[in-house]
Formats: sequence, C-alpha cells, structure tokens
Amino acid sequence: MSPPSSTDLKKTKSKKNKVHHYTDVHGLPCIEKIVASVDETPEAISTNISGTIPEWISGNFLRNGPGKFEIGNNKFNHWFDGMALLHQFKIAGGQVTYKSRFLGSDCYTANSENSRIVVSEFGTVAMPDPCKNFFQRFLSRFELPKASDNDNVSFVTYKGDYYVSTETNFMHKVDPETLETKEKVDWSKFIAVNGATAHPHTDPDGTTYNMGNSYSAKGAIYNIILVCSIPSMDKARPSYYHSFAMSENYVVFIEQPIKMDLLKIVTGNLRGKGFSDGVYWDPKLQTIFHLINKQTGKLNSVKYHAKALSTFHQINTWEEDGFLVMDLCAADDGKAINNYIVQNMRKSGEALDEVYNTMCRVFPRRFVLPLNVDKETPCGQNLNTRPDSTATATKTVFCTHEDLHGEELHTYGGLEFPQINYAKYNTKPYRYFYGCGFRHLVGDTLIKMDLQGKKMKVWEHPGLYPSEPVFVPLPGATEEDDGVIMSVVITPNKDKSTFLLVLDAKTFKELGRAEVPVNIPYGFHGTFNSTMTH
Repeated sequence: MSPPSSTDLKKTKSKKNKVHHYTDVHGLPCIEKIVASVDETPEAISTNISGTIPEWISGNFLRNGPGKFEIGNNKFNHWFDGMALLHQFKIAGGQVTYKSRFLGSDCYTANSENSRIVVSEFGTVAMPDPCKNFFQRFLSRFELPKASDNDNVSFVTYKGDYYVSTETNFMHKVDPETLETKEKVDWSKFIAVNGATAHPHTDPDGTTYNMGNSYSAKGAIYNIILVCSIPSMDKARPSYYHSFAMSENYVVFIEQPIKMDLLKIVTGNLRGKGFSDGVYWDPKLQTIFHLINKQTGKLNSVKYHAKALSTFHQINTWEEDGFLVMDLCAADDGKAINNYIVQNMRKSGEALDEVYNTMCRVFPRRFVLPLNVDKETPCGQNLNTRPDSTATATKTVFCTHEDLHGEELHTYGGLEFPQINYAKYNTKPYRYFYGCGFRHLVGDTLIKMDLQGKKMKVWEHPGLYPSEPVFVPLPGATEEDDGVIMSVVITPNKDKSTFLLVLDAKTFKELGRAEVPVNIPYGFHGTFNSTMTH
C-alpha cells in the first residue's frame, strides 16, 4: 500500500450518518493475524541473522503482549483482553535466540483448567459456570467484578527485579532468563489502591513512583504511590489514565475527559457487560494537569487547564527557567480505546478502512506550565516567556500546546509508543524521541524525531508492522543518540517471518535483523535487560 497523502489525513465529516471521519484512507491491508492466538516457545530456538547484530549488545530484549484470544469455545472481545505472552530475544556475540512463555497468572490457570473464560477482562465479561444450577448462575450475576491478574501490558523493574504489569492492582515477578513466573504481587496489600498503571517512573537514585485509583464511600481518589492522594473532580466518574508524567521535582497527573462510570462498571456482571462498557469520552470537559511536589507530597494549588485531549503515553518532562515542560502524545478525541476490539482488527476491505478513518490520530505535543503563579501574576497575558516554544499559558491557568512535529508527520498517521534515552535524559532537556507511525490500526513505520528543527527520520517497508522502539545506549556513549533502536516487526501476511530489527539510532539505518521461525502477535511494551559489562 502506498502511503496516504497528507490530504487524505485531513479531517473530514460524513454528512450521511454524522459519524466523524478524521482521515480518508482506502485500501488498508488486512492484518487479522496480528491478533491470532499462538503457542508458546518455552525452549530457546535459533534465529536467522541477516545484516549484522552489533557484538557489543549483550542481554535480553523482553516484550509483553496478548498471545491467546480464545479459551475453548469462548473468545475475548478486546485486544487488551488476550492472555499475556512474554517474549525474550537473547542477544550475545552477534547472535540471537528466541523463547516465549504464557504468564502463569491465576486467570490463565483457571481459564486453562476450565477450558473457558473464567475471569472477566477489560472488554470481556466471564460467563457463569455452566455446571452450576440456574439459581447459582443467577446469583453470580450480582457479584462484583474481580480484578484480573492478566499482566499483558509491560515489563517494569523494581529494585533490579523484573515484573510484568497491567492496570489492575496485580503484577508478577518474572525471571528474565527463563521467563518463568515467580511471584504474584498485590499492590493493595501495601497501599489502599484498586489498580496501578503499567508505566511507573524511576529517579536516578532508584526511587520508583506509580499511580493507582482507590474507591470508597467518599468516591474515587487518585493516589500517587509513595507521595499523596488527589480527589477526583467527579467522584462517581473518575478519569481513566494509562500513565503519568514526572520531572525532577514533580509528578504530573493528567485528569483527562476519558471517564469511568463506576456504577456501570460495578453492575457489569449483572448487565453482562465488560469493564470497557463503563469507559466513555466526554468532550465537554477540559483536561486538568495536577502537579505534586515529590519531596513534600503537597498538591500544587494551581490547576493547569487545557482543552479536551486524550493521552496514553508521555515522552519526557523537565523543569527549566521557572517552567515545567511536558511532552506527550495526544489526540483531540478519546474514543479509540473502545475501537480496539478484536473483531475490528480482523476486518478487511471497506470495513477496515472505516474503523481506521473514524479514529482520531495521535501527535506529539508540548505543554509549558509556569511554576511561579501567584495572586500578583497578571491575567490575560501569555506566561510562557520561553522564546523557543509557541505553547501558551494564561492565568486561570489555561494552556495551549506546541506541536512537536511538522506537516510531514501527518502523512505517517501521527505517532505513538514514544521512547527516549530514558536512563540519561528522563526529567532532563533532550533532543530525540522515537515512536511508531500509525497509518494502520497498529504501527507501520518507525520514526526518529529531532526536536532541533522538528526533523524526522523514518524506517518503513510495505507489509511490515514494527512495534514499540526501545533505545539501547552504546557503552561509553557521549551523544544522546549513540546506540541502537530495537523493535519486533510483525509480518501478518507472511507466515513465520517475524523478526527483531536493530537500527543505528543515529542514522536510523538498518544494521541487522534476526528472523524468528514462529508467529508472534503484535505486542505492547518491552524493555532491555542488559548483561553488558562497562
């Protein structure tokens, strides 16, 4: 498929049925095998190397994502529901081996033993046990939904140990060498939360921060784990959030208009509906940025407002010259989360085009928040005095963003899954970030963005679908982009030809690839477990 033109990606509106179309793309290839169930590969297998895998790379590239979309005759409804499959690409001496294992979660075990879906997921509600009598099945409809421990979103590290996580209060410790599940951890035993994000942040000293919701008779509360709590603006309809931002001195919680109707969620079993049925977009609401001081745990009295936007991933945040600069990937609409049902991802032809065209594109943006706002601050004038940014902030405080891209990015469908040289540049001024372009429902290009001039480098090949790029620094690196980019590239229309791609992060040219002789579904997030000695 040739890339859609920039005019294709302008906003259009359907007069016929009032459905909002953000793009006018036609002829998208079917990618149904991206959400096809696969078997695990628990014993390491060799890969076929083409090009060169740099010999200085030594360690495990770990990936997480859904790998099983049916249990017996039951099918999961949403992409986020599939059973967690963990992947390891072991790299040493220019060679690569591959293995995978299904996470040994309680829900995976129960589903497997019963040959049906026993635990409800984000978009799938578990059906009552057919072995129970009618009255028992009827009563089970009135039970509150139980949190799943299907940690299929990301790999995270805590004090040197590796865990997989999702957005519930459960995570699992995993052996990065064998991928065996070692221990189940329940956040709620340490802090009163009903869930936690899959994207914690870590300070240079190793202190880790995360966020989680708690629900009580007083309503919903957002908790910065290890710092403080923030009451929800609407106690019965808190905001959904996938991650948060963090600078050297502040945690930034983004209260966005993707809302969760708690009444709908707790009555999901009774109504035969999954968690996703209670998640909705309210464009009438503004977005609010809450700043929390990491040292004191105090919530900043200034609330920073912006127009309605949705964000899943932040790029970087830092403080400079009395401002907090926050870069993130954002869209002007928040309905996409409910469009990623498995049925949509398996469509073809005009039906697939329609799904894509009715989804809002995501673009990198910058907000500049003035930190020194008080009663003496004048109203009505732009408080952002940074000469290098077109973002604005006026007292109440209302903020507008600066685009971190030029027109060229529109031809690549926007950008998501952003990554930076996290170890050296998180919470600091930086120049480069990497991500996936989205001319399809999943990433179909890799993009390097240079913030000096907002210039792009792109890796693309028709029919290939790269996943989240992960930056691995060269030992002894002196430049921000000294290193490589790793991405698992999915080939849904070619059997057993998925490969690990390695790019030179500086030039964005391909160095080598390691082709895996098994099929791998498109996953979410990963990390590199280095065994390099410096």
